[in-house]
Amino acid sequence: MILVLLGTQNNSFSRLLEELDQLIQKKVIKEEVIVQAGYTKYQTENMKIMDFISNEEMEELEKEADLIITHGGVGSILQSVKKGKKVIAVPRLHKYQEHVNDHQKEIVEKFNEKGYIIGIGEVQQLKQAVEQAKTFEPEKYQQNNDRMLKMIEEFIER
Repeated sequence: MILVLLGTQNNSFSRLLEELDQLIQKKVIKEEVIVQAGYTKYQTENMKIMDFISNEEMEELEKEADLIITHGGVGSILQSVKKGKKVIAVPRLHKYQEHVNDHQKEIVEKFNEKGYIIGIGEVQQLKQAVEQAKTFEPEKYQQNNDRMLKMIEEFIER
């Protein structure tokens, strides 16, 4: 099962769901896809889409998930990498009015550089990332990594 996390902030990210829908239709993705969509409104028969998920249900879904695809929010990325999950992260971008700036792009790049996730810049790279995820072995997240924590704090303070 693939779990998609779009966060809980009042920002839409239908661009990612449109790409996922196409990959399902083309049979690139054959697994069940469950989406925590937040404020993103998208209609399809190809994915189970829920606005919000309780913490308990989220824990269960994360355990079951073979792959987690998330927006570039620190919280969504961290909750998944701490569990050792395979994660593909796609930043919401300012040029598409998905966020107020491009801080998610920088966050995704940093986590990708550390080998914790597969970070991509555009949804068109999702097909390749899904293929890469089949053999991807994430680096074990180092909670005592002061440099990573400092970087995250700086992004949050902006």
